[in-house]
Amino acid sequence: MPEQPASPVEASLDATRDVPGAVAGAPVVDVDVLVVGAGAAGIAAARALRQANLTCRVLEARARPGGRAWTDSATLAAPFDLGATWLHAANRNPLRPLAEAMGMVPFDHGAHRISACFDAGQKVGAAEMAAYDAVWEGFHARLAATPVQVGDSAAALAARAGFGTGYWDATVAHWEGPVICAAPLASMDARDYLDTQLEPPDLLLPEGAGTLLARLAEGLNITYGAVVTRVEWGGASVVAEGDFGRIRARAIIVTVPTAVLAAGAIRFDPPLPVATEQALHDLPLGLLTKIGLRAAGDDRLDLPPFAALERRVEREEEAAMTAIAWPFGHDHLMGFVGGSAAWALSAEGPDATVAFAMEELARNFGSRAAAAIRRRGALVSDWGRDPFSLGAYSHALPGRAAARGVLAAPLAEGRLCFAGEACHPSLAATLGGAWESGAAAAWHARLASAAG
Repeated sequence: MPEQPASPVEASLDATRDVPGAVAGAPVVDVDVLVVGAGAAGIAAARALRQANLTCRVLEARARPGGRAWTDSATLAAPFDLGATWLHAANRNPLRPLAEAMGMVPFDHGAHRISACFDAGQKVGAAEMAAYDAVWEGFHARLAATPVQVGDSAAALAARAGFGTGYWDATVAHWEGPVICAAPLASMDARDYLDTQLEPPDLLLPEGAGTLLARLAEGLNITYGAVVTRVEWGGASVVAEGDFGRIRARAIIVTVPTAVLAAGAIRFDPPLPVATEQALHDLPLGLLTKIGLRAAGDDRLDLPPFAALERRVEREEEAAMTAIAWPFGHDHLMGFVGGSAAWALSAEGPDATVAFAMEELARNFGSRAAAAIRRRGALVSDWGRDPFSLGAYSHALPGRAAARGVLAAPLAEGRLCFAGEACHPSLAATLGGAWESGAAAAWHARLASAAG
């Protein structure tokens, strides 16, 4: 067995370290390592294993790579990310240098962001906008300065920090909960919420984040349409089972979203440890639905490219749409609806989501919205009803901040590992977190494979 490096993530990406083959008498296997899922975590794991000269096969249920990162470049005649969109915390995001090495030029969205905020149908003036910005800028500082009690939700911590009764407080909470975290603050653990705050810059790729992942998946041994229904992991080797048959390996990395695993889509034999199974339920997925709407003509609603369109709300969970106008000069709006409102609209279907988006635009722009924006040909994400996602990204339930570490811990000396955004302690809910988690899992699986 090779000497254990100090950093699992760095080790998994080290292409120069030699890994010995299987020991004599080891069971016959089809590949060294199986990876379930070709999202960011699965692609990162497969690339790391390839660099380590291990044979790897990725089993992907969908007909494409990327998981919850998917760029549609046809419907709106421009790239539109239906899922993951930004390279968050870009100065420490492992995908940034990979994108740049491919000739992609990330765009600093935050540096060009201009907000167009409406209150009761009227655009908010400069003085009131400054008051709103001050509340938002002080939100995280107030929470960070307030002692966290065991079992605190982010909402409870905010209330103890004196937040919740101001004119703009509900709007800030709406952003921080349903829009950014895809779930209400009351459903999130306070410690985990603070630990997973993301610093700027937040970068956008003109080609789309899903396009980046598709390019990174090129050349990997991926089998599409391969739905894994059972994993045997109790012996010296592991077996993945599905309509494709049975495939045996020395180790397996499962990158399936927690909501899908918690629903029992994959049966584990033997059953998972109680703590691991509980972690799946402690890390549910919230929902953020994205809506793409094209301009009907030349009217751009007096909004410059990358303007943030929003409105004041009375309650955090009020159904509302935020949007980014005309990204990269394209003729579409990129809308967002999160939390309980997103789940309710998802249950009704895409047409209901589009109708709601048009109603939201009419609240701010009146009859001008219907003339400026075409309803036909809209694009709506549907992660809540997607059987391979069942949501957008994870949050830890109150009192369950430790669940991410529990889920990330390798089982059976690394023969079974879980990976994905839900497993990362600080970059949860991001592509970068999923990527690093997959690389770390590959390191553990690599050691298990070397041990034979």
